[in-house]
Amino acid sequence: MNSSMEKIREKIICHLKSDATTDPRHSSPREFWTALSRVVMGALSEHWNETDALYQSGRQAHYFSAEFLQGRSLLNNLINLGLYDVVRQAVASFGFNLEDLEEVESDPALGNGGLGRLAACFMDASATGDYPVTGYGILYQYGLFRQTIENGFQQEQPDTWMEEPYPFMIRKSKDKVRISFHDMDVWAVPYDMPITGFSSKNVNTLRLWKAEPLEPFDFAKFNAQQFDDAMDKATRTEDISRVLYPNDSSYDGKVLRVRQQYFFTSASLQNIIRRYVERHGSDFDQFAGLNVIQLNDTHPVIAIPELMRLLMTEHQLDWEGAWAVVRKTFAYTNHTILGEALEKWDISIFQFLVPELVPIIEKIDARFRQEAAKAGMGGEEINHLAPLGNGQIRMAWLATYAGFSVNGVAALHTKILKNKTLNGFYRLWPEKFSNKTNGVTPRRWLRLCNPELSGLLTELYGSEDWVMDLDRLAELKHYAQNDDVLRRLIAIKHNNKVRLADYLKTYHGIEVDPNSLFDVQVKRLHEYKRQLLNALHILDYYFLLKEHPETDLPPVTFLFAAKAAPGYFRAKAIIKLINEIARKVNRDPAVAGRIKVVFIPNYNVSKAELIFPASDVSEQISTVGMEASGTGNMKFMINGALTLGTCDGANIEIADAVGDKNHYQFGCKVQDFGPTMSFYNPQWQYHNIKGLNRVVNALVDGTFNDSGTSMFQDIYNGLLHGTNWQPADPYYVLGDFDEYRLTRLQVLEDYKDEMAWARKCWINITSSGRFSADRTIREYASDIWRIEPSELT
Repeated sequence: MNSSMEKIREKIICHLKSDATTDPRHSSPREFWTALSRVVMGALSEHWNETDALYQSGRQAHYFSAEFLQGRSLLNNLINLGLYDVVRQAVASFGFNLEDLEEVESDPALGNGGLGRLAACFMDASATGDYPVTGYGILYQYGLFRQTIENGFQQEQPDTWMEEPYPFMIRKSKDKVRISFHDMDVWAVPYDMPITGFSSKNVNTLRLWKAEPLEPFDFAKFNAQQFDDAMDKATRTEDISRVLYPNDSSYDGKVLRVRQQYFFTSASLQNIIRRYVERHGSDFDQFAGLNVIQLNDTHPVIAIPELMRLLMTEHQLDWEGAWAVVRKTFAYTNHTILGEALEKWDISIFQFLVPELVPIIEKIDARFRQEAAKAGMGGEEINHLAPLGNGQIRMAWLATYAGFSVNGVAALHTKILKNKTLNGFYRLWPEKFSNKTNGVTPRRWLRLCNPELSGLLTELYGSEDWVMDLDRLAELKHYAQNDDVLRRLIAIKHNNKVRLADYLKTYHGIEVDPNSLFDVQVKRLHEYKRQLLNALHILDYYFLLKEHPETDLPPVTFLFAAKAAPGYFRAKAIIKLINEIARKVNRDPAVAGRIKVVFIPNYNVSKAELIFPASDVSEQISTVGMEASGTGNMKFMINGALTLGTCDGANIEIADAVGDKNHYQFGCKVQDFGPTMSFYNPQWQYHNIKGLNRVVNALVDGTFNDSGTSMFQDIYNGLLHGTNWQPADPYYVLGDFDEYRLTRLQVLEDYKDEMAWARKCWINITSSGRFSADRTIREYASDIWRIEPSELT
């Protein structure tokens, strides 16, 4: 593309005239943003087609994921294409501000949390590294949901991100495929998003499938004035790609989830096979040599029996031939040890939706049992590890057996998989297992979201080469002893706080003090992530300031952002509690200017891009052994926030990278947690830890109002008494309370020494190289995918 300002101006005008029948003087910001976005798409389209053709000539990786939280596309593409400065000038010449136009773009609602953000980082790193990797997922019409807070309660609204056409996505109708369920057939129509690499000509592809009916409606029924019946099949079809993770607390919800999973994996497999056959014909001897499929968690595991079905029924392979292909094609990433997330589906769901897969899964199960018995495994353990058991299909077990590779996402997590969760499989096939610690892209999570800090690093390093090789920041570590650099770092952090404060005031009417310490916990709301521990400590700290106003600690703003699943009652109760604590604390003049509590609604990538650069403390306080890795901890780290966390997930590797003096750790190690829980009784902590009974009692003594929902009583009971299905305080909230409180007070005390704190922050930033997604993707590419970079020339 000719990237002169005049050429860009001409193209913008052309798109405004042809697409919106207007001109720059009369166009709305939305119309102008759309025209500019189409110009950017035009700039990358030629290389996009060339990249696709290049990748078809060799071995490729295909990344199957239910989520891809890409974030906004305009700014990211402008930076990656090297067009930001010239486009900003062109836009300004028309009287528009590029930063204002960025706010016009909606966040694509294609994910929920860390799983989706990780997938997006991997797509970015693959394109930047010139790796032949294509992503496959679902084009959700409404994503998860848009979260609002009303009277402290989470309310779910449709996230209408696709209300207007999204120019960074191209419909490819010619590649649509037919998906057959037992009760209906549907079209899977692909929409492609370009994934640009930083300083690379390569443009990779994220292919998202939308469900569409074979016929828009039943004309005969419509003509007979049976209007609802006429649209029934179309509505059921569109439900498949309407919402991410439909509530599966009912049987119908579970059916819809499995329908979604089969829909996008079958469509993706048909697409991969079609392209293989076009080039190589019907001989599938080379298929596994040219294609590897990475299953990102258990959601796409149904692809394993589906590939068997396609090879046998559509391409006439016998069982042995198809099974040989499958066992060399699939690799599985495990993201959790939590039983609730290791998906198990009633076999009756498969019998209803895709009955052709049931005998295939039964035969795979029989094969496992035969192989395990031959290897000397006992019958009881075989029954525990078999893909089929207790009337359920165990997706994690199926993936671990049928795949050639299984990886965890942090050193501790992988160790737990080997020694506990997947130990039986590890003993049978140790060669399958490896660790691939997660990473984040420094392009979006430093270069894009923190331009001042990025500029300082580039100035000190002498070039932007560090953006593609984060290890190079280690060469700047000695500046931790340079007071001038540290003062600039302090000023940058303050500016980022001001930016976040301005956003919160403008869009949410919330005022925060940018001179206070920003203590931040932003992540999906789940009990094991222990937002409850954070909230109870805030209440305890509030009581401390009330009773001892002479306490000499800096002002602090506690920031939360989190979504809870619609059917997750207790998680929604914790959101209500945080907001009730905020209401009480923020209205009390006795602590004004000393403590503020804020819950930021509808957490998404765009908000994260403001939050991470502004944060001082990164709350990573999951119950030890339960957080597989985390990626938020890495994004905080590279933006100069200090980790306050448990010995869990990648926190351990962050601590190893930065040294004991540059992070804050509390709680027991994973090897001690099991023995500790075996005799743990939260009643002892409740009665003996100073101040703890007061904050726990506040849940039920009238201090807070849950509007008659009994939500707070449920939290109280869960902490002290447990339920029929769960012991008291299974996430060790009260057990860790006192040590967490002491550690957090130490954080506030240390923050008083501005230069010493900045020195710790600098060490974190310059030690972050190992947490780049570029390193992770290099390891996947060499160890699992066995692919090489393919660079456009």
